[in-house]
Amino acid sequence: MKKYFLFIVIPATLFSCDVKRKDKISDDSKTDSIKLVQKKQAEEDALKNTTAVQMIDSVYNFGTVADGEKVAFSFRFKNAGTNPLVIFDASATCGCTIPEKPEQPILPGETGFIKVVFNSSGKKGHNEKVINVTSNARPIFPPLKLIGEVK
Repeated sequence: MKKYFLFIVIPATLFSCDVKRKDKISDDSKTDSIKLVQKKQAEEDALKNTTAVQMIDSVYNFGTVADGEKVAFSFRFKNAGTNPLVIFDASATCGCTIPEKPEQPILPGETGFIKVVFNSSGKKGHNEKVINVTSNARPIFPPLKLIGEVK
């Protein structure tokens, strides 16, 4: 009788351990799928609440200027998103070009300006200056260009 009892108890113990292991695995898969759904929801929410920029002016051709003249222009853009547009930095590829970024965030639907001053002193011939803007806009802020001739 004891032999039969051991034959019944040992397999029953092994099967009960296996059931718990399967429960654990199924619980992990549920947790992973919940995390995946939450991640997708967060990405969709982020896309709904984006900050986008619509460029009004992205290239300015200042024509022909004499050596030593300063050219100033304000590039215009519009916040086409649903969140405030924050300009973190505006930098030029050359020290002769100085951009001035807006200090306050541009609210949705409003128009903003980035003023750029180009000093043509010591520059000859065709000049093309690029201004890179860092912001919270998605897609990223396109580069701004000043183009012209210095005589």
